[in-house]
Amino acid sequence: MKKTSISNLLSNLIINQDDFLRYLKAKYPLFHNSNFFLRDLQFGIKSYYEKKGILLSYSDSEKIANLFSEKLTDKGIFTKVTDNCWKLSNLDFITRVPGDPFKEIHLGGN
Repeated sequence: MKKTSISNLLSNLIINQDDFLRYLKAKYPLFHNSNFFLRDLQFGIKSYYEKKGILLSYSDSEKIANLFSEKLTDKGIFTKVTDNCWKLSNLDFITRVPGDPFKEIHLGGN
């Protein structure tokens, strides 16, 4: 497996932020205005890099998750709720358009 520095891995996540967030969305429930937890971010990062042939230790993935969450908070993508929880603020992750969910349901007849 490849060995690389934490700063290089963090830089890669920052550069490929949109791809990484889409990867997380496919793996975890990640929606606009939803809570997202440190351990989900940590294990998402660990899994993301394992797919690229890079094995991370528990402590390294936790360090990267903490640093990356700070960057996302600075950019306004994460809003800090607690020390290990954020709210996602990304309109690309809205689950559906607001409105009446029953509007399109046709109940019998024509």
